[in-house]
Amino acid sequence: MAASGSTAPRRLVQYVVVRSDLVHTLSWPLGAVITQACHAATAAIHLNYDDPDTQEYLAELDSMHKVVLQAPDQASLSSLSETLKEKGVAHKLWIEQPENVPTCLALKPYPKDSVHPLLRKFKLFK
Repeated sequence: MAASGSTAPRRLVQYVVVRSDLVHTLSWPLGAVITQACHAATAAIHLNYDDPDTQEYLAELDSMHKVVLQAPDQASLSSLSETLKEKGVAHKLWIEQPENVPTCLALKPYPKDSVHPLLRKFKLFK
């Protein structure tokens, strides 16, 4: 039990950012878009499996926290990926094959406060 006055436990979050134009403009089936998000989230976990935050996130299997955000188009998704690379934020940009189309990206699990500022301009996926 935590001592009184101690800080709250860290909130680890896996952010997933999906292109909303796939559904709303390009008329992809919703199931296909959800599949893209699943691919990216799984790949980000796999690529960062030995990371301490990833291990802590997976240890709390029944209370994992994901946030799915929307990017308006391919350009904004690619720009976000470049920004994340520049900041050293581990993520996986999912590129659907054989079409070679970037569809979404997922970050490895991070403490929410450490990456939320980089994602602030993206709204929840609708």
